[in-house]
Amino acid sequence: MARFSDALATGVDLVSAAERAALEALGRLDGPADLVCVFVSGFDPDEVALAGERVMAMAEGATTIGCSADGVIGGGRGTEGQGAVSVWAAMLPGVTMTPFELAAVPEGDHLAVVGMLQHTPADRAVLLLTNPYTFPTHSFVRRSEAILGDLPIVGGLADGAYGGDSVRLFLQGETVQAGAVGLLIGGEGVLGTVVSQGCRPVGPSMVVTKAEENLLLELAGVPAYRKLEDIIGALPPEEQELAAEGLHIGIAIDEYAERHESGDFLIRGVLEADPEEGSITIGDVVEVGQTVRFQVRDHDTADSDLLEQLRLFARDTGNAAEGALLFSCNGRGSAMFPSADHDVRCVRQTLGIDAVGGFFAAGEIGPVAGRNHLHGFTACMLAFRG
Repeated sequence: MARFSDALATGVDLVSAAERAALEALGRLDGPADLVCVFVSGFDPDEVALAGERVMAMAEGATTIGCSADGVIGGGRGTEGQGAVSVWAAMLPGVTMTPFELAAVPEGDHLAVVGMLQHTPADRAVLLLTNPYTFPTHSFVRRSEAILGDLPIVGGLADGAYGGDSVRLFLQGETVQAGAVGLLIGGEGVLGTVVSQGCRPVGPSMVVTKAEENLLLELAGVPAYRKLEDIIGALPPEEQELAAEGLHIGIAIDEYAERHESGDFLIRGVLEADPEEGSITIGDVVEVGQTVRFQVRDHDTADSDLLEQLRLFARDTGNAAEGALLFSCNGRGSAMFPSADHDVRCVRQTLGIDAVGGFFAAGEIGPVAGRNHLHGFTACMLAFRG
């Protein structure tokens, strides 16, 4: 018996899988669950909704939240591209959980987000699950400091088998198809967060000397495209291959650091390189004077970075974690590692815990250097203790 538990069940009958996973997860607890999270992957959106609702109905008296996804995490493994239900359950005495639902509504020439609750001094984190087809997640997270102060936001972007129309969010027994759902979570039971971006830098650090929004025009006084060509040309063949498969760029977190190495950057994608204009388009806004450095990612780097971040977290928290929610990019799993189980196994083994549930997200939310960001190709974790 325990205060945290998880289970994963697969099958073409999603409601049956939901019942099996819920019975297993709830049955392992020492008493009634306070929080139950359910994540469902499947090909019929209506069945996905029924499965989520069945789990929430079985978790009588608990706060319930979850979503649909391309793949789910639980029971020590990850599943992709098949019908599966993951249920994570926790007894959290002394922890407060305040559910909320967000909607994006037109307001003039932009969207306004409504539904966010006022946080309290006791709140320690925000769990956020969004429908990326109907909710401006990037803008909301980017502006979250004005609403939520320094509260960390952890979560992910839901998905479905057929895109936007098949996304389902779950909250307090109900299915929601648009917007976002979340929890304000307070109390000492909230242990902290881990974000693993899994990249390593290549080439030198450079100061942005000319830029317009997310368009890099000059790096260290040289046209950005030409600078990129010089850097890629100087790399070993194996790193050139990694850059060709997907090049990234890191934006320095601390401009005043003497050196900028792995872990010192917020990682963003390189979206386009234009040789005629000499420009590079990246997945974030940069300003003149900021320091950037190109990055590559492979399974070895992603593996070692996750392991390092988890070890640092265990050291800093005195190995106090008892359960965790994990949001891994759908570009990780078997697309990056030999097995879809990689991230959940790494968390369980490094932290010495069994109850790890979550899903493969279409984008992950987590804090880096005290500020919340929307990420890609990352693993984001929210850890608890009983």
